[in-house]
Amino acid sequence: MKYEKLLPRFLDYVKINTRSDEASTTTPTTQSQVGFAAKLADELRAIGVQNVHYLTSNGYVIGTIPANTDKTGIRKMGLISHMDTADFNADGVNPQVLENYDGGVIKLGTTEFTLDPAEFPNLKNYNGQTLIHTDGTTLLGADDKAGLAEIMTVADFLINGDGQKIPHGEIRIGFGPDEEIGIGADKFDVDDFDVDFAYTVDGGPLGELEYETFSAAGLVVNVQGKNVHPGTAKNIMVNALQVLIDFHNALPEFDRPEKTEGREGFFHLLKMDGAVEAAKSTYIIRDHDKEAFAARKQLVVDLAAKMNAELGEERITLDLKDQYYNMAEIIKKDMSIIELAKTAMENLGITPKIEPVRGGTDGSKISFMGIPTPNMFAGGENMHGRYEFVSLESMEQAVDTVLEMIKLNAN
Repeated sequence: MKYEKLLPRFLDYVKINTRSDEASTTTPTTQSQVGFAAKLADELRAIGVQNVHYLTSNGYVIGTIPANTDKTGIRKMGLISHMDTADFNADGVNPQVLENYDGGVIKLGTTEFTLDPAEFPNLKNYNGQTLIHTDGTTLLGADDKAGLAEIMTVADFLINGDGQKIPHGEIRIGFGPDEEIGIGADKFDVDDFDVDFAYTVDGGPLGELEYETFSAAGLVVNVQGKNVHPGTAKNIMVNALQVLIDFHNALPEFDRPEKTEGREGFFHLLKMDGAVEAAKSTYIIRDHDKEAFAARKQLVVDLAAKMNAELGEERITLDLKDQYYNMAEIIKKDMSIIELAKTAMENLGITPKIEPVRGGTDGSKISFMGIPTPNMFAGGENMHGRYEFVSLESMEQAVDTVLEMIKLNAN
């Protein structure tokens, strides 16, 4: 095994339930993340990372690998991953290690679920490799515990392994909470992190390098209805649920996640709750283009106004809030950090896959806070559910890539 502690670290991390909680008002949103942060901080200190500290203000564990060269002008580099996992069962994660995958169907534990190449053709990329997958009852948590294990392994290699021979500038490590619910970087402390640029190690398959994300908004549509007996309801009843249906049906029919790809944006209906008297629906709004994003938000505002006018009173109210913006707006001002990662991959024989993210990362917010922060691969596939898996070889190559980036940055 290339990095002997990489797999044990990962298996250890994923067994700890660190699922975030959107309904919570604490930072982090779950106490399990606080406990996990303490564990990671202890591990960083044991490795020899310096100035390891936990910020109660934002839930981040921060540590520093000092420069080991007197060379001046080396830019300070940050490495960031998140501690939480997504909105899927994370109790009793039981990772399965499958060595020398033969390309066939993988049975997930004792459940009826399988990883079948006919359904998941991405499996065909991993013949002969070691795969870590779920037992079918939980997610795996490679998003982003693969990134955590990789960054920890990089730190260990630089301080205690052959990486001591690699001249490098100052490197800062940040492990943060609540990325999966979109608030993890809201309180990120740029001054405390104090780097020139950073990478989130939070991407998917081998070679992913991402600096263009969606711009994102959250929308809640509230409707106040009027409930009367249905037998005498004509021209009196206002069915709040029906108003929500009419609102949804007035949105562009094909601007949905299941109908779009690439840089195409969408309106995504997440849930609808309520009754005749009162109801609400929740959406996320996404687009890569700044003007198109603004137009989507204006469309729902105009639609609500139009429907209120038709109803004769204001029965529809909107709660519309921006969540994050396309970080390409920041990173395109200096593409050197993209070239750095791209060159590192190419030096290792990895083909960079530079594509827009149909989502967002903590790097989206951190970039607009003043630290350009693109996203690179951590190796996970089929994230956020029982079909999640990761290749050990991809994780090893992620470590290789970060080390090569560190080396190139010093040169």
